[in-house]
Amino acid sequence: MEHNDPEALPTPGHAEVRIVAATPEAARAVAEVLRRCFAGGEQRSYPAPGGGSRLHLTVDTARTAGPARSWLAASRPPSGAGPHTEEP
Repeated sequence: MEHNDPEALPTPGHAEVRIVAATPEAARAVAEVLRRCFAGGEQRSYPAPGGGSRLHLTVDTARTAGPARSWLAASRPPSGAGPHTEEP
């Protein structure tokens, strides 16, 4: 999923992930972990300032795999719960 407007929100159920690392190998390693947890689209890589690597990918948060499914369920607030008092 490619967006022309960098401020545009991804479609519901998806998240845009940006990984910045000193090497392309490090960025790819992080992306691989995310792909094991979430379905996702094709990744796009770019040079980062200072010689590093920047990798962009879109993940489908509605289609999660093992570890992500249990983590997401535990991280969601109970139904009807509002923000914590320290959150805006």
